[in-house]
Amino acid sequence: MATTRQRRVAELIKEEVSQILQHEVSDPRIGFATVTDVEVTADLREARVFISVLGDPEQAQESIAALQRAAGYIRRLLGRRVDLRVIPELTFALDRSLERGSRVLQLLHELEQEQSGKAKAE
Repeated sequence: MATTRQRRVAELIKEEVSQILQHEVSDPRIGFATVTDVEVTADLREARVFISVLGDPEQAQESIAALQRAAGYIRRLLGRRVDLRVIPELTFALDRSLERGSRVLQLLHELEQEQSGKAKAE
């Protein structure tokens, strides 16, 4: 369970990394990436940044790899923007929750259509 400090630091990192990706990083391999969440360890030395990427799975993996290669640069920019004793090491992970949510909605829609089809047949 995250402490209040961890949540505040995670939210700060989320906002700043989002801004950095929008305005400072110009790598075309990254594509349209959005920071969806950040998890910070208890000692605030590591942060896992969850990214949602528009496009097919191959493009998403390429974007995550490019972000991981740029992690040092992004961390350096983050260090200039935030006032923390230790700037956390950044690792990037693909956030698949939006895909799973879309899939659940699609399955519910199909089930609803199937149910309405059965009701009409009766």
